[in-house]
Amino acid sequence: MPVYALPAEVTLDSASGIRRLALAVLRAESTPWAVDATALTRFDSSILALLLELRRAAPQEQLEVRGVPARLNDLAAAYGLAFLLEAAAAYS
Repeated sequence: MPVYALPAEVTLDSASGIRRLALAVLRAESTPWAVDATALTRFDSSILALLLELRRAAPQEQLEVRGVPARLNDLAAAYGLAFLLEAAAAYS
């Protein structure tokens, strides 16, 4: 399973470049795709757009997000996108 480790910071300024890198890494492998958010400490709502884009690009929309910080769980829930982070259990 391909895994892309997110950097410590994902903001509007960096999300586009991170998206390109993540897609390059993940597309080189098979499914399901995984993103490791363990290092993530500084982020804004653009992280949710990034995860949505990666999920849409993943074959059969299989994207597992690992090491999710509590604040990211809260942000996803506030935007009605908790399903993005709950998918991990389905692929374990």
